[in-house]
Amino acid sequence: MRTALQYTRKVVAQTLAAIDLPDDMEPILLNRELARRIELAEAQAGAAAAVSVGKLRPETGACVEQVAGGWAAYAGAGSPVTQAIGLALEGRPISDGEFSRLEEFYRQRNEPVRVEACPLAHASLFERFAAAGYRVTEFTNVLALGLREHPARLPVEVNEIQVRLVAGPEIGLWAHTVVTAFVEGQEPPPELLETMRAFALADGVECYLAEIGGQAAGGGTLILRDGVAGLFGAGTLPEFRKRGVQTEVLRARMERGRRAGCELAACLAAPGSSSERNVVRRGFQVLYTRAKFEK
Repeated sequence: MRTALQYTRKVVAQTLAAIDLPDDMEPILLNRELARRIELAEAQAGAAAAVSVGKLRPETGACVEQVAGGWAAYAGAGSPVTQAIGLALEGRPISDGEFSRLEEFYRQRNEPVRVEACPLAHASLFERFAAAGYRVTEFTNVLALGLREHPARLPVEVNEIQVRLVAGPEIGLWAHTVVTAFVEGQEPPPELLETMRAFALADGVECYLAEIGGQAAGGGTLILRDGVAGLFGAGTLPEFRKRGVQTEVLRARMERGRRAGCELAACLAAPGSSSERNVVRRGFQVLYTRAKFEK
């Protein structure tokens, strides 16, 4: 367990050291309160998505529960929404009762416990993971950019890409486009389409579709909560890549967040991935690395 935590801190330090920030850009200083705001923005979005799944497909038994200051969500077996986020970020130890409630929530649904844990969570959370035999199965970098000080970090480009907010009947087109991008142009699995559609219809989620010549090329989502513009669920169809689609989708969502009064844009990426490189080149910095603990 200690090795996993040391690795997480090492990744954060190395990534920050490798970023060459512009002269006029001050780095964002991380503390637990800021991490909690970012984590809860995603946790509440996941909870809203689970509620949406429950409305669309009651047979899944989708539901949510608040625990240890965060949210545990269940949206069906194996769903990417089925996990807990934002735990133990209130500056106090997680109690025996809270940890038991977390495990019982998933045990009742015959689902493994999966927790996306922030390294700034109280140390007691990691001690409980170690004692209960959890293992780390994934790392995710959390990146951010200040919107008030640098509202126009992206270069202005004139091209054929059009990005617009979609809703209602077009949610199906948006979901099919983004999920097809996730599976590299293959026919997307129906269950993943349903999950993405439910996420798109969740409270507080905005969906943006990019088009080239009237054809859907890619898209992404935006979640506005507590001054944080969460940039999630972005993808570009293989045949439209390397044409600036994600730059335009990023620009549209950041501008919307700035107009809504958000002070920070935040996104997630696998360490060393092309997605991470793309947003780092546009001024984002790695704030911390999350570890997914699973039992």
